[in-house]
Amino acid sequence: MACAVLGGGSFGTALAVQLASVGHTVRLWERHPARAEEMNRTRRNPRYLREVAWPEPLVATASLDEAVREAALVVVAVPSHAVRAVLTAAVGSMRPDAGVCCASKGLEESTLETMSEVARAAGGGRPVTVLSGPSFAAELARGLPTTVVVAGPPEPAARVADTFHGGALRVYHTDDTVGVCVGGSLKNVIAIATGISDGLGLGLNARAALITRGLAEITRLAVAMGADPLTLAGLAGMGDLVLTCTGDLSRNRRVGLALGQGRTLEDILEELGETAEGVRTAGTAVALGRRHGVELPIAEVVHAMLSDGLSAKEGLGRLMGRDRKHERA
Repeated sequence: MACAVLGGGSFGTALAVQLASVGHTVRLWERHPARAEEMNRTRRNPRYLREVAWPEPLVATASLDEAVREAALVVVAVPSHAVRAVLTAAVGSMRPDAGVCCASKGLEESTLETMSEVARAAGGGRPVTVLSGPSFAAELARGLPTTVVVAGPPEPAARVADTFHGGALRVYHTDDTVGVCVGGSLKNVIAIATGISDGLGLGLNARAALITRGLAEITRLAVAMGADPLTLAGLAGMGDLVLTCTGDLSRNRRVGLALGQGRTLEDILEELGETAEGVRTAGTAVALGRRHGVELPIAEVVHAMLSDGLSAKEGLGRLMGRDRKHERA
């Protein structure tokens, strides 16, 4: 199959390597021409995942038209705030029968829409699926065992899952797009909170509490939006949450760690050099929770720390000082 991957960051590169490794012809869109040229010359991405050599069927291009015009599957792996613009720019060059798979995680700030909703609006009526789950790009690209889930209408979801499946990547599919999108988005916010706790040296008990109660608030919101609660016990929920909250490769966890150690957000993001989706998602998650009448106490504290200058210790006090209640309330 001819595939296009839009986004030359670490996850886009890892997905392109996976697709090429299982036999598909892949064009990776990198918006900077000089970087695309260097990728093709060195047969790797020297900015991200520089240690991973590219399979032969993978080439880079800075032309969006060239990337998508022959692709039967277009995979979107740009930061969440760019999904609508990039897909809108690409859709005019895409085949009428091309499917769209969105691998970006987050919520659109202006509309509070999930990435699935954004991709459907920008995709010109084409079938849209989303890919999520516990999958650090570096490990996926190196061929380490990884498991993800593709969500969407049953037939397209199964077909896209088959397209990615192979080698060390095992792919499941589901029709619960809402649950997969919400789980994949809000886990980044909880990972920032967990990193802050670890940066403050609050211990493993606190880490476990944040992960567990974080899953509770993610599930409350997802169910209020129509998701199956069991989805949040799966790969896009608990699986991705545990990985992102505990793994040292997690950008969002690293942001939290540095905040807990007293560094400023501006300095942290400048040093990081990549998108930490939880920074953007915290505020949109709180707004989405209010829209659906769902309380998100951890997300609210993280948002206040990122946007309003709330200190880590003050945030902890807010969480610990909340009224006691039934666990499933």
